[in-house]
Amino acid sequence: MKVVIIGAGEVGFHVAKALSEENYDITIVDIDPYKCQRASEHLDVIVVEGNGASPNVLINAKVNDADYVLCLTRVDEVNLIASLQSHELGANKIIARLRNQQYSSRESIIKPEKFGVDVVIHPEREVCREIIQLLRYPYAIQAMDFEAGRLVMLGIRIDKSLDFLLGGRNLANICKNVHHFRFGVIAVLRGNESVVPWSDFQFHEGDIGYFILQSKDIDNLLSLLNIHSTHSGRIMILGGSKIGRSLAEELSNENVRLIDYNRPKAGQIATKLDDTMVIYGDGTDIEFLKSENIQEVDSFIAVTENEKTNLIAGLLAHHLGARQCIIHVVNTDYMPTIKEIGFGAVISKNLSTVNSILRILHSDVSETSIATFDEIGVDVFELQPEEGSAVTKKPLNKLNLPKDSIIGMVNHHGKIGIAHGDSQLSQEDIALVFAKPNVRSRLNKMFSA
Repeated sequence: MKVVIIGAGEVGFHVAKALSEENYDITIVDIDPYKCQRASEHLDVIVVEGNGASPNVLINAKVNDADYVLCLTRVDEVNLIASLQSHELGANKIIARLRNQQYSSRESIIKPEKFGVDVVIHPEREVCREIIQLLRYPYAIQAMDFEAGRLVMLGIRIDKSLDFLLGGRNLANICKNVHHFRFGVIAVLRGNESVVPWSDFQFHEGDIGYFILQSKDIDNLLSLLNIHSTHSGRIMILGGSKIGRSLAEELSNENVRLIDYNRPKAGQIATKLDDTMVIYGDGTDIEFLKSENIQEVDSFIAVTENEKTNLIAGLLAHHLGARQCIIHVVNTDYMPTIKEIGFGAVISKNLSTVNSILRILHSDVSETSIATFDEIGVDVFELQPEEGSAVTKKPLNKLNLPKDSIIGMVNHHGKIGIAHGDSQLSQEDIALVFAKPNVRSRLNKMFSA
């Protein structure tokens, strides 16, 4: 499959990185020589330097042969013009990233489809979905639903209170002592290193475990880990950014306060958000946070347009007693360190956008990448065994699966179950696989006849 990516910024680079590790023919177009050099040095892609809205540049990138053209520059208008040019040149499907959500409103004069756009991605909308999902799991630092919500992955920090997982017992012994439900651990982040744990793995204090289980068993897991779940009833949003305003609108039925440091902006927002209390204040001011009873806040969400402000405010809110802290960053390099420090969940609209694009691109192929977790270096994808393939001949614990991979779930004719050592796949099953990119090719061979 040929994919042309216009824009080699954070989103374009990460999409290209994920796709280049698979069997994709990738071409990247960008006007910035530095970004082109970065892509050329770090990725197995063709790089075309030039304006992505220029017909000559797009012809050089051969968009006429492209199965997908991804218009991912930071400028909406460039993305729209590039989409129109690509459509006229014969590209099959076009995905455009647009920050201005008004383009998708019914009242919009300019409709993206008139520019040949097949799918529109709004980064702020995507990250809002991720934040709202985290609000459902305030004890987790990362959460993702699969199988239409029937399956969930939860990232949970291991501390002294989770003594059931500590004490030198390996994962096999831990799971053996649980009889009334099943769960799997598909990855563990230890410091800045991630591992895909097998049966002999032992948790250490400070690890972040990524648990996979059926949604109906969440309460069982929480009870097992001695975690008390609380509803995010009192929510404080720091920042009247697009993300902050969109969140306030989505959470209009909740007890929400929105804080912004710009007094005129705060006043303007207050006139548009009837169900939200808008307050002028500084989220990095300790006395201000105390005056707003930060210790009674269930969820503190820092989404200003300054990621350093978000980091400081999140650290203060955590220290002063907020039950859950969610911090937005643009620079994804910060994400592993923040998780290691352990003062909150960290999200990025760039990675949320990347995951949305990957889900779309793989929706029509048998090997379906559902998400990529850059901070733990693990991809999530579905594989269906071919009749007579190696994985259908033995139970999972007898297979020589790659060390950096694990099968988390098996879907048999719509009935899902958490995979375990005795599970044996058939050609009628679909397996949800968690693996590092370096073992994808080996897994593909094991699932092929």
